[in-house]
Amino acid sequence: MEFNQKHILGLYHLNTEEITLLLDTAREFKGINTRSVKKVPPLKGRTQINMFFENSTRTRTSFEVAGKRLSADTINFSSSSSSTSKGETLLDTAKNIMAMHPDVIVLRHGVSGSPKLLAENIDASVINAGDGAHEHPSQALLDMFTIREHIGDLKDVNVLIVGDVAHSRVVRSNIIGLNKMGANVRLCAPRTMMPRHFHIDDVPISADLEENLPWADVVMMLRIQMERQHGPSLFPNVTEYSRLWGLNKRRLELMRPDAMVLHPGPVNRGVELAPDVADSSRSFILRQVENGVAVRMSMLFHVLHVG
Repeated sequence: MEFNQKHILGLYHLNTEEITLLLDTAREFKGINTRSVKKVPPLKGRTQINMFFENSTRTRTSFEVAGKRLSADTINFSSSSSSTSKGETLLDTAKNIMAMHPDVIVLRHGVSGSPKLLAENIDASVINAGDGAHEHPSQALLDMFTIREHIGDLKDVNVLIVGDVAHSRVVRSNIIGLNKMGANVRLCAPRTMMPRHFHIDDVPISADLEENLPWADVVMMLRIQMERQHGPSLFPNVTEYSRLWGLNKRRLELMRPDAMVLHPGPVNRGVELAPDVADSSRSFILRQVENGVAVRMSMLFHVLHVG
């Protein structure tokens, strides 16, 4: 099939066939990343601008690497040294950048809906690299790619997502994508970290971590998003959170012998993951990072309608 989307603003807008195409193409691109010469020409002559208004290591770097490995001219935009720090709006900044005729803008922004705003007002393709607490489609795609690579199929896979659900854009994209691909998703979180009104499909919710661990083929641990929390603390202290909700060696033994541990990063060692779990053979965290490059290559490739 052909990929007919000019933008990737979230997984909500993609159908099962389009998600499958992105994952299949990523599988083909992954081999490029282990060659001695890690570059192919599909995006030669195309210009990619990465506009990141929030801190990022894995997402920004892997989008940059992905573009360069496809031979795109890749430019990183730093919000701290841009005119936005002088009061210029996001839309005015984007329109000024469009005067330089880029082909694709990769945007991370703290306000939900920012990629949609850009897509409606500029001619370039827009890829959402995370907007507020809304969606993070590339992370969900690389998570699905990693699960599929290890297990073989996403249909009927049991995925348990644990932690700060209320503030996580990763959760929203994963629920949407995994459900579309036939997986079973459960959420497990403290009541204070679960949204009061959760409008993404009919997902079972539990507050008992140990009860749910034996069910899961995949356990995805989430970071506490302190930067998005405002008002009173949602938990007594980090030590207490780790005791009740952290994945440690004892809890790892409650999981199925072949169950995977995922984490979107960055990992707070000793909080949501004990160090010996993060570094164990059950952990696929570094595989997620590796696969992120291939998945983002696929996203860039398809939004620019190369094929």
